[in-house]
Amino acid sequence: MYTALLLIAHGSRHPEANADLQQLADEVRRRGTYDLVEIAYLELVEPTIVQAAERCAGCARVVLLPYFLSAGVHVRDDLRRQRHELAARFPATTFVLA
Repeated sequence: MYTALLLIAHGSRHPEANADLQQLADEVRRRGTYDLVEIAYLELVEPTIVQAAERCAGCARVVLLPYFLSAGVHVRDDLRRQRHELAARFPATTFVLA
């Protein structure tokens, strides 16, 4: 069973603010814990969550890991909704919101 990790950040118009997520993904990839590591942004920049989920095609399980400072409305509401929408769109894949 292939498992992907999908790291999700808010997203910023400032590239340097988005660089943290890419650095984290590179480190997780280096450790080799997951078969695939992708990044996504909730707003403002790409890849979107759906675009990144499409890159996880073929994985039986995708762990959605929020990379937010606090569990505000985006984590509590928006990401839960996104998880449900992804599960409906990709029924052969299990999406787990960490």
